[in-house]
Amino acid sequence: MSSYYNGQRKYNLFNPQSKEPFKLSRTKIDLFLKCPFCFYLDCRLGVSQPPGYPFSLNSAVDRLLKKEFDYYREKQTPHPLMQKNKIKAVPFFHEKLSEWQDSLRSGIQYLHPLTNFLIRGGVDDIWINSDQELLIVDYKATAKNSQVDIDQDWQISYNRQMEIYQWLFRQNGFKVNETGYFVYCNGITDKDFFNQKLEFDISVIPYKGSDDWVEKTIIKAKECLMSNNVPEASPECDFCLYRKSVNKVI
Repeated sequence: MSSYYNGQRKYNLFNPQSKEPFKLSRTKIDLFLKCPFCFYLDCRLGVSQPPGYPFSLNSAVDRLLKKEFDYYREKQTPHPLMQKNKIKAVPFFHEKLSEWQDSLRSGIQYLHPLTNFLIRGGVDDIWINSDQELLIVDYKATAKNSQVDIDQDWQISYNRQMEIYQWLFRQNGFKVNETGYFVYCNGITDKDFFNQKLEFDISVIPYKGSDDWVEKTIIKAKECLMSNNVPEASPECDFCLYRKSVNKVI
């Protein structure tokens, strides 16, 4: 059986002697904040955390939402969800939108001059309001009985994700509103029959972001990678706690 995990890699590693820009995704920035040790292992030594399996249903929801919003993007009219939530905006039309949405190949990028890091990330969608400000939009999908929100401690990654995208577009010269939106799709599970159809309740959740922390964090991440000393593990990192427990019992 094939494995998604191939151990130590030899590509996209930070080299303190190199003059070439180092590609740093928004997920790696989030990893640095969660656990500097795992970040160092990944970006400097080439040992990544074991990946999770892909969320195919979530990806399907993303693709369908993008198709739906593209329909209104072409017409330059508000999506019904915008009208329902009294958001005075339309889907943003730009020739680079598909590039910005492609996190694997390009995404929205900015070369940070102080660190020579090429910061990048793939945004789900962008809306634009009547003041010509961009509204960063992120799609989320789940299935739970309670009302969806973004207030749980484990969802801080969602907030940081939004704020990094806001920062990236500002660095690219765009006027960005501090409020972004999560389009949150919650699968309905109390139906009597499946009938080959999964239905969702969709909430549009506003989030007021602040990107004050982003540049400071990028600089600290560079300092971390420049050091030849491996940083301490986060006491809350599940991967490090597992590794420590295994070493203890062995």
